[in-house]
Amino acid sequence: MPRYTVHVRGEWLAVPCQDAQLTVGWLGREAVRRYIKNKPDNGGFASVDDARFLVRRCKGLGLLDNEDPLDVALEDNEFVEVVIEGDAMSPDFIPSQPEGVYLYSKYREPEKYIALDGDSLTTEDLVSLGKGHYKIKLTPTAEKRVQKSREVIDRIVEEKTVVYGITTGFGKFARTVIPVSKLEELQFNLVRSHSSGVGKPLSPERCRMLLALRINVLAKGYSGISLETLKQVIEVFNASCLPYVPEKGTVGASGDLAPLSHLALGLIGEGKMWSPKSGWADAKYVLAAHGLKPIVLKPKEGLALINGTQMITSLGCEAVERASAIARQADIVAALTLEVLKGTTKAFDTDIHAVRPHRGQVEVAFRFRSLLDSDHHPSEIAESHRFCDRVQDAYTLRCCPQVHGVVNDTIAFVKNIITTEINSATDNPMVFASRGETISGGNFHGEYPAKALDYLAIGVHELASISERRIERLCNPSLSELPAFLVAEGGLNSGFMIAHCTAAALVSENKALCHPSSVDSLSTSAATEDHVSMGGWAARKALRVIEHVEQVLAIELLAACQGIEFLRPLKTTTPLEKVYDLVRSVVRFGK
Repeated sequence: MPRYTVHVRGEWLAVPCQDAQLTVGWLGREAVRRYIKNKPDNGGFASVDDARFLVRRCKGLGLLDNEDPLDVALEDNEFVEVVIEGDAMSPDFIPSQPEGVYLYSKYREPEKYIALDGDSLTTEDLVSLGKGHYKIKLTPTAEKRVQKSREVIDRIVEEKTVVYGITTGFGKFARTVIPVSKLEELQFNLVRSHSSGVGKPLSPERCRMLLALRINVLAKGYSGISLETLKQVIEVFNASCLPYVPEKGTVGASGDLAPLSHLALGLIGEGKMWSPKSGWADAKYVLAAHGLKPIVLKPKEGLALINGTQMITSLGCEAVERASAIARQADIVAALTLEVLKGTTKAFDTDIHAVRPHRGQVEVAFRFRSLLDSDHHPSEIAESHRFCDRVQDAYTLRCCPQVHGVVNDTIAFVKNIITTEINSATDNPMVFASRGETISGGNFHGEYPAKALDYLAIGVHELASISERRIERLCNPSLSELPAFLVAEGGLNSGFMIAHCTAAALVSENKALCHPSSVDSLSTSAATEDHVSMGGWAARKALRVIEHVEQVLAIELLAACQGIEFLRPLKTTTPLEKVYDLVRSVVRFGK
């Protein structure tokens, strides 16, 4: 018998259908009837006949014709939404789809797998997992480690040994011993009570990264989770069933408790969950639609799912990868600006950088030499001013290797810390199968990734700071020898006047965002957690800083391409002409 899951005014209803020839309109009316039945005031309707509604798919939000037969319009167990005409949206309403739903309407289940062992995950791999490019499986070695770790927990429970988080309460309640009969209830209560985050939910990509990273940590075999439960978590990931995880609420010690608890809440079939098939719906319905069952937590397993730095670190992985990309792009954009401003290549001479051999500085200078005028890639623009009387350029052009270089070194430093962190066990207590015991420690403390991501924000911001000054040089006719604001008919058109203002605004915002969050600490949990990292905010604001850097450099790229138009018919180097052609394939010259 076909069954459909229907969303009506924030509630989810399972509606069976005995006859597939019934129409979409019938499904809408039946869902409204069931909704009214559960409401003391009939939901504000005198009867079902009073309801005027539209029906649309949750996947892609496509509207359906009420007269179409269900077997033609919908697949079995599909998720649909009934929108009541005249309803005003509540401020706390959760839409059936995240922002940018068009990105997911063409989602295809991946065929390739990444084998996780807890020791060798890279930042690139985690970002790819977040994008849905791979499914997950465990290595045989990881499976054996997980099993041996679980045997230690089972023995503790069997022998009724008092161990934190397994047979006791948590935090301030660590000295409260829990009866064996209530150990499973203890784990469920932990997940429910700690699901206290607020704010927008993580995007599907970020939630996927969070879940994948937690799986990788559990695969190390120091958490005490059972292999059966871990495989259930992997099945949820592979089906792209993603819990509702609010972005705010972690102080970064004891780990990222609130976001990871929301992650675990969906796994046990509670709270909200999203999948490309369902959109946002009650977790139990989403799991059922994919043939999955809610996880039943065994002793220690709730704690195993929620104790760690994976929120900070998964966002940190995205930050590092985006920072690496924009740092490379910054060199290309700055080289193009230098050409437009008729700068010299002498500042990038190998001998200059050999006597101050910072790795990042040397690499950036090499990139500039590869892009700018040379015997291999001659530039007509460079040739046009070869014998000019200028001796040297402004710092924003001449010092790019020194400024961009330290950004590259900063990214490399942070990437090293983040790579170590994503392959680290960050639970408490830790389960050491080789010793047959658990040990309480502080690996959950997020200070390492928090400090690193604060440093990343400070470092990468400089790319926007120096870029904004180059935009000023492009737009200012007294500095560029180009038309004011890069427009031929100044006055009639304002050109890049306000684009530069936007860049200045973003750089100013970054100055505030670069204040380190990890210098703050507020005691929590009745002073048992008396020093925290604030790493969650460090990660989120690092991403915001990087987004601003991307936007400022995009403005500079557009301005440089606009400026080169006034130097035509002269050509720049072949690599930079290809950059120009790429930009012009999507943005035309502004006259």
